[in-house]
Amino acid sequence: MTRGLVVAAAVLDDLGAPRRVLAARRIGPPPLAGRWELPGGKVEPGEEPVAALHREIAEELGVSLSLGRELVPDVGQAWLLTEALEMRVWLAEVAAGEISGSTDHDQLRWVGRVELAGLDWLPGDRPIVDRLRRLLGTG
Repeated sequence: MTRGLVVAAAVLDDLGAPRRVLAARRIGPPPLAGRWELPGGKVEPGEEPVAALHREIAEELGVSLSLGRELVPDVGQAWLLTEALEMRVWLAEVAAGEISGSTDHDQLRWVGRVELAGLDWLPGDRPIVDRLRRLLGTG
């Protein structure tokens, strides 16, 4: 079975240590509303994943990103979200523009390692958040 692909960015702030990551609270669809995720979206047919990530972030947040390394799971190249979807995630920083809101989220929040654990993340994002918490270290 071929799964659909979603891409996301773990957008890190540039304020030094300890680093924080941008969390986004969904406004829909109803089963997902009010839960937190990393910003990003679906890869369109024929679209390269990195190009899709840049497009989605520009549409959602109005900024362009500088991508760092990809966060890969312990097994495979993508994180399993559901039986029908998998996700690839890159570390990133804002390269141009300023995040002032989102088209798909009612809240954006910069959160550190401890705060990450306290948010109600979408189930598929939880293993990625656990990996991010280890990368962020103390703080």
